[in-house]
Amino acid sequence: MSATFAQRKALGDYGERLAAVELERRGLEVLDRNWRCREGEIDIVARHRGSLVVCEVKTRRGDRYGSALEAITPVKAARLHRLGRAWCVAHAWNPATVRVDVVTVLALRRCPPVVTHYAGLA
Repeated sequence: MSATFAQRKALGDYGERLAAVELERRGLEVLDRNWRCREGEIDIVARHRGSLVVCEVKTRRGDRYGSALEAITPVKAARLHRLGRAWCVAHAWNPATVRVDVVTVLALRRCPPVVTHYAGLA
């Protein structure tokens, strides 16, 4: 049975909340969430030791369609890097570097979620 849009949105929102908590636990400062511009959206924008971190969050209920990390192709990573630069321009900040991270959330039914942070994919 296919999930409805509302169910997918709720799962994504849940994963983004868990991801933000995990990033802060690791010492990153969350600056923005769901930032949008003409070119796309950044799930979480954070700062870590003078670098801007563009974080893509992928939440899954299983691996039926492949792992969440596999969804981040080189093309997607490059687009996220460009979006990070656009965020910097919009917020008049010139960080030392722009880094792309991914947080995957595996939210199996009746199990605690598994949150994994992959730093510096691009």
